[in-house]
This record gives sequence, structure tokens and C-alpha cells, in this order.
Amino acid sequence: MKENTTIAVDIAKNVFEAAVSVVPGRVGERRRLTPAQLRRWVAQREPSTVVMEACGSAHHLGREFEKQGHKAVLLPPSQVRRYVLRNKTDRTDTMALLEAYRNEDIKPVPVKTEYQQALAWLHRVRTGWKHARTARLNAMRGVLRELGITIPVGATKVLPAVVEAVANEKVPPMLRAVLLEAVDEVRQLEQRIRGAEDDLVREAKTQPAVKALMTIPGIGILTATALVSAVGEPTRFASGRRFASFLGLVPREHSSGDRRHLGAITKRGDPYIRMLLTHGARSALLAAKRKKSNDRLRTWALAVEQRRGHNRATIALANKMARIAWAIWSRGGRYAPGSDPITADRTNAPIVSD
Repeated sequence: MKENTTIAVDIAKNVFEAAVSVVPGRVGERRRLTPAQLRRWVAQREPSTVVMEACGSAHHLGREFEKQGHKAVLLPPSQVRRYVLRNKTDRTDTMALLEAYRNEDIKPVPVKTEYQQALAWLHRVRTGWKHARTARLNAMRGVLRELGITIPVGATKVLPAVVEAVANEKVPPMLRAVLLEAVDEVRQLEQRIRGAEDDLVREAKTQPAVKALMTIPGIGILTATALVSAVGEPTRFASGRRFASFLGLVPREHSSGDRRHLGAITKRGDPYIRMLLTHGARSALLAAKRKKSNDRLRTWALAVEQRRGHNRATIALANKMARIAWAIWSRGGRYAPGSDPITADRTNAPIVSD
């Protein structure tokens, strides 16, 4: 078997389609296997490149194949879809994988470790609990409003208002028990959310990268751990600008000839991390106004706000935070408050301090 052998695997739940290509653009062998059969079949082959879409169970399979001596390559499904010719079938999906792999402009998704996936799951389950809590609070607020009871703005004011309304018999008898059960459910959700956050705090104490990232203004425990779980190795990005582009924090360009137009941010990449960075930038901007800090990053952000407004300054600061995070993460050290935010991702920038 030659070293340039490529195996494209279309992942499914029960049946996997595999296509083997030695000559680029030509399939020499096809197999339709169950998951167990696929593992045995790949293990018996000489070291090859196994190409898959970065979807469910792909990272687990990638880790297994790498242990067997193969090279696992995960491609973004949205990029692979463009290469599907004619009707979509398992066979055409494997052909699309082989063609997409030949395109060097399509950047593979790094195979995540079990630790990264576990950390990401903590974030996902916490987010799910927060959404469920918000839904219950809004439902209770809406029910009481229909009964003429208006609750002031603020999530912390809903539960006391509901308990008081039930105690004073301001709601129909048939709703009292249900509302109290909803109150207990929200309190349980809050306990679960705090438990997930405590788990993240404990994990952060063992990760030097998380500690270093948390020294950046606007980046806390949630943003730092989310970056570690999603990115893994920051050195795969050539610069902080590329890292910010990966997170969708750069302007969308629509240019032709000598006419160049930069629009709103692309919003590509992970929306959860982009949301955390944006909220963190907004918090850092507000803190800079209150404390009137001499930190060069905050001073720069306040100057941008005066020129372009609060929302644009928030996104610009989030972009800068991402670039600084790349510089600190890839070089080691911690954030230096006196560093120049404009050159945060350049090699000669004094952005880190040991």
C-alpha cells in the first residue's frame, strides 16, 4: 500500500461507506461496513489518510485511527457539501470528501481530545439549563401579567414575586401548586448551573492556558475554558488576525477591482465563543468608563467608542481581545497591561510578561 492512500469515510449511525483512492480523483475500492467492521477493516490496512466530515463521532473515530498509525483528517461539512455532484448518496458523499481533501484552501478541523470534548459538554449543558431557566421565568412572568400582577425587570425578582402572589392567594387555586413546582424547578436549575460553573472553575485551576487567558481584560472563566475546548492548539493559526477571522470577528469583504467594501463582521465560526467575547468586551468597556483605568487596551477602546459609537467599539474590542488571546496562548506568559493593543498579534509586540 502506498503512503498517499486516502480513505474517505461517510459517517452514519449504522452503516459507513468507505472509498479508497490511491490515484487522486479515482476510487479503486469501495466498502459498505458497520461501525465495528469499519474499525477492524481500517486497523488491518497500512498507514493511510482517513478523511471524514467533522460531525458526530468523527473526533472519537479520528482518535482511534490515529492510535492505529493512520492520519485522521476532519473537514467542515459545509465545505464538503459543495463537492457533491448530482444526487446526494453515500457514494457521492465519499467522492465529495476526496475532492474536498485535494483543495488546500479548505482547512481541516483538528481532532479534539476527550478532555476538550468533555469541557465543551460542560458548556453546552450549562447553556441548556440557562435556556430552560429563562423559559420558565418568562412563562411565570407572563401568567402573572395575565392576572394583573406585573413583575419588575430582573430575573432575581421573578421567584419572590411568584411565591408572594401564591401566598396572598392572588392566583386561582388550580395554578398555585403548579407555580410553586415551577419555582422549585427554577431553583434546581440554578443549582445545576452553579454546579457546572464550579466544575469549570476546578478544571481551570489545572490548566495554565486558562489562567493566562483570564489575565486579559474581559475574559473570564467561561470564555477562557470555551476557547481551550474549541481551539485546542492556537499555533495552527498564523497570526492573531487569522484567529479573529476564525471566530467571525472580522469585517465581511465585498470588493472588485480597485473598489473595496468592508461591511459588518462575518459571524463565521463558533457563535457561542463569539457571544462570550462580545459580552466580555462590553463588560470591559463599561468597567473602563467607571474606573478610568490607564490600561492602554481600555484607553484605546474608549477612544474607538468616542469615534464610532458603543456597539462598534464593543466588536472592535472583542476582535482585539481575540488577537491578544492568540498572542498570549501561542507564546506563553500573561497579559501585560502596558502593551500596545494595536500590535497585539505581531511578533515584536510586548504583549506578554513572564
